[in-house]
Amino acid sequence: MELESKGLLQVPPSGVARFVSAHDVKDINALVRRALEYKANPFKNQTMGTHKRIGLLFLNPSMRTRLSTQIAAQNLGMEAIVFNVGSEGWALEFEEEAIMSGSKVEHVKDAAPIMGKYFDILCIRTFPSLQNRDDDYSELYINQFIKYAGIPVVSLESATLHPLQSLTDIITITEVLQNHKPQTTNRKPKIVLTWAPHVKALPQCVANSFSQWINAWKEADFTITHPEDYELDEQFTKGATITHNQEEALKGADFVYVKNWSTYTDYGKIYCNDPEWMLTNEKLRLTNNAKVMHCLPVRRNVELSDEILDSSNSIITQQASNRVWAAQAVLAEILQHKFS
Repeated sequence: MELESKGLLQVPPSGVARFVSAHDVKDINALVRRALEYKANPFKNQTMGTHKRIGLLFLNPSMRTRLSTQIAAQNLGMEAIVFNVGSEGWALEFEEEAIMSGSKVEHVKDAAPIMGKYFDILCIRTFPSLQNRDDDYSELYINQFIKYAGIPVVSLESATLHPLQSLTDIITITEVLQNHKPQTTNRKPKIVLTWAPHVKALPQCVANSFSQWINAWKEADFTITHPEDYELDEQFTKGATITHNQEEALKGADFVYVKNWSTYTDYGKIYCNDPEWMLTNEKLRLTNNAKVMHCLPVRRNVELSDEILDSSNSIITQQASNRVWAAQAVLAEILQHKFS
């Protein structure tokens, strides 16, 4: 099968493609199909990125995101260069008109244009501080790179979103549905995002992003369940059913996505760490023999029980392996837009 033609990403007036949210995709299903075509034939376009260079800048740690994006780039013939900004480079200043008399050595408006000369595509990973919601939700770091680099920017996770993870999640759900249709026919699959306990406050990025993408996808009956006070930003959840009753939410579910996140309103806090919210086989009996998902890393027997993670209901390995094909589909779209 021939790969889909270019044009699956929205291109802003600047003419420089980017991938930072679901809003950057014209047709999610078409991008998913492209990813699955690459999974079936990883080297189909192995010369597409010949003599092209991708920069992977990490302001925070990564394992799956880093490795999968490198592999995806190499499958397309690109040279991938990884740079850990915090440990290998100068401390960057992102605020406009900053008086740089402190610990920050270089401003992003000086660094980013150089990155734009070194690379053809720039990938950025950064996390929120969980100290100031307005600062985090402004997405200053990745937006400054978009503003000053002058080349396509791909988010490897930002302060509020993790788009490659969410694309991967829909790829995995699609793949499972192709092989195992829900037992009740003529209905959309029921997908549940459930909060889970954790030992520390975590960002809302994955939960925000998954909510945004599932709502934009429009192919599922989507429910979010969490304790009181753990509401997410409505800009990402609008369209989903939201409940504080986990057992009610789980009834008839075909997929259960397990993830912790900290509070949004009173920002970055842990109010509840009730172990009763951990998913178990007993709770899974309420579902339609649901497949269980998690973005990893996972705290075993805190977020998810061993009995779930080690069972046939768990698809976390399949999910994580699909990170390569999500990244490859996005990079191919950018390469085709920029160089064809």
